[in-house]
Amino acid sequence: MGHHEPRVGIVGIGDMGSGLARNLIKAGFMVSGYDLKPERMRDFSQMGGSACASSAEVGAASDVVFIMVMNGAEVTEVVFGPDGNAGLAATLPAGATIVLTATIKPREARELASALSDHDILIVDTPVSGGRPGADGGTLTLMAAGSDAALAKAQGPMEAISGTIHRVGTEIGEGQTVKACLQSLIGSIFSGAFEATALAAKAGVPGQVLFDVFSTSAAGCGITNAAVGSVMARKFEDTGSHINTMHKDLTISLDLAMELGVPLFTASTAMQLFQAGRTRHPDGDNQVVAKISEEIIGTGLKA
Repeated sequence: MGHHEPRVGIVGIGDMGSGLARNLIKAGFMVSGYDLKPERMRDFSQMGGSACASSAEVGAASDVVFIMVMNGAEVTEVVFGPDGNAGLAATLPAGATIVLTATIKPREARELASALSDHDILIVDTPVSGGRPGADGGTLTLMAAGSDAALAKAQGPMEAISGTIHRVGTEIGEGQTVKACLQSLIGSIFSGAFEATALAAKAGVPGQVLFDVFSTSAAGCGITNAAVGSVMARKFEDTGSHINTMHKDLTISLDLAMELGVPLFTASTAMQLFQAGRTRHPDGDNQVVAKISEEIIGTGLKA
């Protein structure tokens, strides 16, 4: 690519964004970034990134910008600034591309596209799956929707962070819609796995036996294996998957289901379990959902 290589920016350099940044830098891109937390900015500088003082400053230094914040309100603030004129939209060069890797409501993604329609800015709507391990390893699965032009501009940087890029549509919002479907399933698998560990623990089944059987059965998958393995290891924090993220994703799945009139019996139960876990253990990761059952029965799965 040589001197035509796009300058890359990233806003939101947390559990996921830090992995994105590291892989973009490793791929040889010049990367500018901004995060509200000073310690994240320090880590970003140490990995070779160029720390900026605001989203607007990232925009001025970039041709392609990844947004990896928590929710739709934060995305809006990154793009338009707290007062509507001090974000990426004010400073990005003409023809620049925003790569929306954050998971937000499909409706919010469509509203963003419509708010940017009078700017010469392209958008790729591409939520990701794979969690912190995927972000760190550069092996994320991307669900990308956008125009051919937007995808072409963002292709190099997107390839640097992912193992698989699915083109799921051309309209902004279609990426978020696919992610909402995926999260309804992932949340349900987590909840089922956590409850199974409680049943096994109360019945006296050793954790290793349960793990070996589950992981070699048709029910064994990345989510099941990680859930059972973490509970067995009594690892409830610092796994890279804070419970706030999955809880938020499930509320998005249910919001979309409500909009479309689709009953989600299992995913709505999963959301309530994640709500219980989040309220009871606000600093925990997804695994604290297992603790809800453990607190009721007075025991938990051990190796």
